[in-house]
Amino acid sequence: MMSHIQVFDTTLRDGEQTPGVSFSFDERLTIAKQLEKWGVDVIEASFPASSQGSFDSVKAISETLTKTAVVGLARCKKSDIDAVYEATKDAKYPQLHVFIASSPIHLEHKLKMTQEELLENITENVSYGKSLFDVVQFSPEDATRTDLDFLVKCVQTAVDAGASIINIPDTVGFSYPSEFGNIFKVLIENVKSDHEVTYSAHCHDDLGLAVANSMAAIENGATRIEGAVNGIGERAGNTALEEVALGLYVRRDHYGIETNLKLDETKATSDLVASFAGIRVPRNKAIVGQNAFSHESGIHQDGFLKHPETYEIMTPQLVGIKSSELPLGKLSGKHAFAEKLKQLGYDITAEKQVELFKQFKSIADKKKNVSDHDVHALVQGHSHETNAAYQVETLQLQFVSEGVQSAVVVLKDHEGKEYPSAAIGTGSIVAVYNAVDQIFKAPSELLNYQITSVTEGSDAQAQVNVEIRIDGKTYYGIGVDHDVLLASCKAYVEANSNHLADTARKDGVVS
Repeated sequence: MMSHIQVFDTTLRDGEQTPGVSFSFDERLTIAKQLEKWGVDVIEASFPASSQGSFDSVKAISETLTKTAVVGLARCKKSDIDAVYEATKDAKYPQLHVFIASSPIHLEHKLKMTQEELLENITENVSYGKSLFDVVQFSPEDATRTDLDFLVKCVQTAVDAGASIINIPDTVGFSYPSEFGNIFKVLIENVKSDHEVTYSAHCHDDLGLAVANSMAAIENGATRIEGAVNGIGERAGNTALEEVALGLYVRRDHYGIETNLKLDETKATSDLVASFAGIRVPRNKAIVGQNAFSHESGIHQDGFLKHPETYEIMTPQLVGIKSSELPLGKLSGKHAFAEKLKQLGYDITAEKQVELFKQFKSIADKKKNVSDHDVHALVQGHSHETNAAYQVETLQLQFVSEGVQSAVVVLKDHEGKEYPSAAIGTGSIVAVYNAVDQIFKAPSELLNYQITSVTEGSDAQAQVNVEIRIDGKTYYGIGVDHDVLLASCKAYVEANSNHLADTARKDGVVS
């Protein structure tokens, strides 16, 4: 067994074959530099013979990298092999990757070759490649749909011609773990060689098994894994290298071997590729997705806060993420809510937290996620409400298009006494404020009414600030609620309550 699993990154070749993805020259070079920083062993820079742009890109990467091997892809054609040689000749560690299909369906419909003609082709082109490169990798395309006995012949032929790396591609994501692993077992047991041969796995994710198949290959002797950052690539994509790397690290008790990747550069590498590819990483993506280190369930949050390992098998810092998140939502429990209050700097008694938690649950039922801004607004709004002499108990409105609006308002004082009122107005806010005026019996002038969104989105909480004048003095009120009209009512009630507090509230002010 080798000291580590080699990581062969094909983000710039197979990854760029993702429909809609086309990296610029500068983006390819930037990605290559980051891949080297991440610590990959080999970068398949592109397919030099496919275009001048690809050739120039491989050449620039070859001239830039100092630690990572640079590979160019070639069909079993001398002109392709020559293009790889010219593009990579200045690389510190150049390698050739030459391929040809071996499955019956490819031989019949694409190549129009017999098996004997294929074996002659492999001998001729691998030998030619070996005359130019110290390291030649051979891939029998569509290997997993190739008869196993014939696959052994193809591989033996390539090894005899000088190939020192044999890559087994599950080109269309057809195989399953036990079957794929067995291919490596059979090849290693039956292919004979007078030089060391490295076996590599290249899996596609058509059935969602790319990573599982890659891990099965490792269990059966593969010492090199091919894939792409974030699993991008043809159709459903390639093996996601970050998932293999962390799988080997977390379960090193089982595999007993790891990659040379700097794991704390994983998230940065993922973000860079996602940005240049224009493909957002799914929130639930393993290792690098936004939810990978987020816990919303109340049970999970409670366990995590008591000990992170109850629900995390690796730390976010391991892959370059600052910290885990406890997003607040309708499933969050009291423990997580209390922890969030503490994180935001609030020192609130357990008694007040009970009421705040009820209000939080009400908001969470209306929003997918409750942000820090929502919590700030909740606390501040609650503070304004509890400090006011009167609170809004009930608000009921009737809206008539192009008609007079009506409102029913019920306020409650600190002693629990309720004060109902009903009024009409030219608009909903006017009707609400007319009803409140009837309760307080203090003629007021509305000087300013301002509404702002606490957070972004259509489900944001609203904060309403009002300024009123009563008996020549100005009073202010703030109301926060998911409902704009209720927030408006709360703000107006607080302003009137502040007037009452200012005048020491005499008997008879409120009927």
